[in-house]
Amino acid sequence: MTELVLLSGKGGTGKTTVTAALAHLWAGRAVFVDADVDAANLHLVTRPETTGFGPFLGGKLARVDEDRCTGCGTCTDLCRFGAIDCGRVDRFGCEGCGLCAMACPERAVQLDDRHSGQWYAGRSPYGPVLHARLHPGEGNSGKLVGLLREEARGLAKAQGLGRIVVDGPPGVGCPVMACLAGASAVLAVAEPSASGLHDLERVLQLGRHFELPCAVAVNRADVAPALAREVAAAAGRFGAPVLAEIPYDPAVPACVADARPVTERAGSPAAAALRDLAGAVETFLEAP
Repeated sequence: MTELVLLSGKGGTGKTTVTAALAHLWAGRAVFVDADVDAANLHLVTRPETTGFGPFLGGKLARVDEDRCTGCGTCTDLCRFGAIDCGRVDRFGCEGCGLCAMACPERAVQLDDRHSGQWYAGRSPYGPVLHARLHPGEGNSGKLVGLLREEARGLAKAQGLGRIVVDGPPGVGCPVMACLAGASAVLAVAEPSASGLHDLERVLQLGRHFELPCAVAVNRADVAPALAREVAAAAGRFGAPVLAEIPYDPAVPACVADARPVTERAGSPAAAALRDLAGAVETFLEAP
């Protein structure tokens, strides 16, 4: 099974626009995953009908049995996070380490599963789509990304689909690494700007660390041609081919506002470039 991960190193480069275009052009041939669990938006464009969902249990949360608690203060004194005081637990401060439960002389502190978010599976006009929502203030986003990928693999196997496309989160932190572990290839979506160049290099360094083949698509390349050439040069230093230069096109924000992939718009220069990109990505994935 092939797993393609789209990354950018920063937000706003057009990752989801490219993923939505691939969903339209590869309709019925892949499972699509939005791994930005803090701010998922692929489902807004692909419009899936929910077919399954489940809770995300991201860790443990202390709970005090008030009938057994004597208010001795042992838990309060030991908690280095200041998350428990006089039998009251601050769920945003609690790390679920369990020290309070171990130390309580009355066994009044319990550790419950922590409901940290929700994941969703859906059926869209383009195929299966999965996304998730991490509750505000909750952690373990990388663990939730891993859960989404496992669900995607199960869906792909059940439906006989040999490809998974992951719309990755911004940055290069834990959720991005959770996307890359066990993946097949990376498509980095870059923009021609100083920050875009810097963050592209970070993504390609991470791809090199995971020993993954990487390719690059430059979005809005004609806005700053000199910087677009610098982006291409940086990609070359990492051995990552530039598969497409997507021009700025007012049709893109118009299609985002209409909640549909830009490749559905006839006569769009960006859509034409994205169609070429889809073909180039397939060739890239098939290369030995």
